[in-house]
Amino acid sequence: MQNKFKFVSAEEAAGYVQHGDVIGFSGFTPAGCPKAVPVAIAKRAESFHAEGKEFKIGMYTGASTGVSVDGALAKADAVLFRTPYQSNKDMRNAINAGKAPYFDLHLSTMAQELRFGFLPKPKFAIIEVCDWNEDGELVLTAGVGISPTIADLADHIILEWNHYHPKELRGFHDIYQPLDPPHRREIPVYKPSDRIGSEILKVDPSKILCIVETNLPDEVSDFAPSDEVTQQIGNNVAAFLAGEIRSGRIPHEFLPVQSGVGNIANALLFSLGKNEDVPPFEMYTEVIQDAVIELMLEGNIKFASGCSLTVTNPVLQKIYKNLDFFRDKLVLRPQEISNNPEMVRRLGLITINTALEADIYGNVNSTHVLGTKMMNGIGGSGDFTRNSFISIFTTPSTAKNGNISSIVPMVSHVDHTEHSVNVLITEYGIADLRKTTPTERAEIIIENCVAPEYKQMLRDYLAISGSSHTPNNLKACFGMHIQLEKTGSMLGTNWDDFK
Repeated sequence: MQNKFKFVSAEEAAGYVQHGDVIGFSGFTPAGCPKAVPVAIAKRAESFHAEGKEFKIGMYTGASTGVSVDGALAKADAVLFRTPYQSNKDMRNAINAGKAPYFDLHLSTMAQELRFGFLPKPKFAIIEVCDWNEDGELVLTAGVGISPTIADLADHIILEWNHYHPKELRGFHDIYQPLDPPHRREIPVYKPSDRIGSEILKVDPSKILCIVETNLPDEVSDFAPSDEVTQQIGNNVAAFLAGEIRSGRIPHEFLPVQSGVGNIANALLFSLGKNEDVPPFEMYTEVIQDAVIELMLEGNIKFASGCSLTVTNPVLQKIYKNLDFFRDKLVLRPQEISNNPEMVRRLGLITINTALEADIYGNVNSTHVLGTKMMNGIGGSGDFTRNSFISIFTTPSTAKNGNISSIVPMVSHVDHTEHSVNVLITEYGIADLRKTTPTERAEIIIENCVAPEYKQMLRDYLAISGSSHTPNNLKACFGMHIQLEKTGSMLGTNWDDFK
């Protein structure tokens, strides 16, 4: 029987896309993202621009992507708008130059805001799969993201059939979409390993426009080796949680853990997994990183529920060579479920995320450099933080060779308020902010978390801030940021200049 789907090149698939079209891309981080068609769309945009014609597309993704999506389309000046999260240097530069309009969203809300009609409906969904059939049953690859929602809403679906990922991934996914209000019920996940949906993504086969065959690895960057600072941050996180177990504030069998993405998160998971006072634990998180897989092989992590396998390719191949071992230890869900605040509160997650900067009262900036330039976006940190059992934020105490203090009088942009931040940890120590007044928080953070060269500076700031519930000097609260803009360093900030 002849196959009813059309097999085409990436260039032919891209030819269906026109200026102004809105596209939803599969995946979550570079894991599970399409890699051939987006590059072809970028080349199509460049050819249009060379003729003096407009060509830009709207972009929906699960989270960040690889260079073949964000990188290629940003370089081609092909972005009409972008949401909800990115981490690519070229896309970041385009956003901060005003060339790629961007709006930041909590990742758990992305799918439902599309379904509710808050955002323009996608015309195309480009979805990476490792297997499919003519009934519209799709087996996704290493990431899920918003694939179920964009497949439902899009007029047309383009499949990238990536042979790099084995068909035997069928069974690793748990595809479930909640009902919309007023018919919404509880999401029946009561422990990380519960499965409530389908192992395949079922789509309307009449919407499958074409299939592009590829054999391309995911574009997850290597993690930087753990250094003395990240190692000490990880040790401090592990020591804090071990102390909470001893105190009885965390059950002796421990609780599921969520951890953000990146080098610090990867390093601290290793520290947590290797601490003898922390029992083997489960994870309910968005990104499953290298450390999770290594600790799972060692028996220190029992199960991990996530939205993507955001692992380097050598580690991904290790998983693919041991699928039978991992089959009952991993599950990949849509981000609407992996990041759902209902799940965070019910499961009692210990959440660990990274701050760009924090202030002496416990407010956290996750997204903006000097309050104006977008770094990556809020991602899932807000989904997890406010609903956690204990919310922890980590950050190195300084950046740029000590010229920037990560702890300042007032953050230049607020993503997480003092009401949601329970614990702040740097390489110097732990600030437990629970049951503290603002002035107590300031003293604890300065004493335990600030780099030595900035301690007196921040104490002097408190001294000029007067006496009130939350002491602040409105003329001086951004003095360290102003000093950085003027001189390239926060060192040498003189509060007399701001009186």
